[in-house]
Amino acid sequence: MKMALDRPLTAACLFALALTFSAGLRAQNSSSSLPDAPEPPVPAPVTLAHAPIDILKEQGAIWTSPARIRDRDLPLLLSLGLATTVAITADHQAMSSAKLDNTSLNNHSVTASNGLLGGLVAAPVAIYGMGHIHHDAHATETGILAGEAMVNSLIVDEVLKAATMRERPTVDGAKGKFFQTSVGLDSSFPSTHCIIAWSSASVIASEYPSPLVQISAYTLATGVSLTRVLGKQHFPSDVLVGSAVGWMVGRYVFHKHHRELD
Repeated sequence: MKMALDRPLTAACLFALALTFSAGLRAQNSSSSLPDAPEPPVPAPVTLAHAPIDILKEQGAIWTSPARIRDRDLPLLLSLGLATTVAITADHQAMSSAKLDNTSLNNHSVTASNGLLGGLVAAPVAIYGMGHIHHDAHATETGILAGEAMVNSLIVDEVLKAATMRERPTVDGAKGKFFQTSVGLDSSFPSTHCIIAWSSASVIASEYPSPLVQISAYTLATGVSLTRVLGKQHFPSDVLVGSAVGWMVGRYVFHKHHRELD
């Protein structure tokens, strides 16, 4: 009976967190500036030396984003809330499926997710390196902003993990209970792989908006999301929220700093 009462309350808290966070980032993307810190018409050049300061400022904007929710964000919020509700409700059934009870599939999926994430982490480094060698400001900007997005996403991920303390699918029959102190910092919610992968992919796809680049980047990120579930490392809701937050952080960092370059 206690679990029956706890689950709706837990879900409601998580929905509110995800929704207000997404609303704030979306609002900042569409707004011209923060109330007390107007942005210049043209963003300053993106440099490695200034990246730590930028990350600190971005963290402040991310965690205060609920104060900038707008009415036009409601359709997105309702859609994300509904999807998260359905995912959490179906988590136990999905992870208890006999189709996922396959050690070979699980192991190969974990290997695949690690490889795909490695590619999305290495890509910004390679792009930055090539840009530095060839004096390509667009490429160096892409590498730096993707790195900033991944760092920002990882910080958000660790805070959410510490706050939710959700059991992994392999624990206690995949009940996915939240607020379990025994979990420590190894919370299942959200997926670290997904939040990092999608933050990198969203910056790269935004910087190079050609169909080929976008399809490639988002296909790799989607592969990370799917294989985390197939590997029984995360529940579908962990992957959904991690992917959404990673994408939004990446888009926020891009819109915050991107400069139109020749």
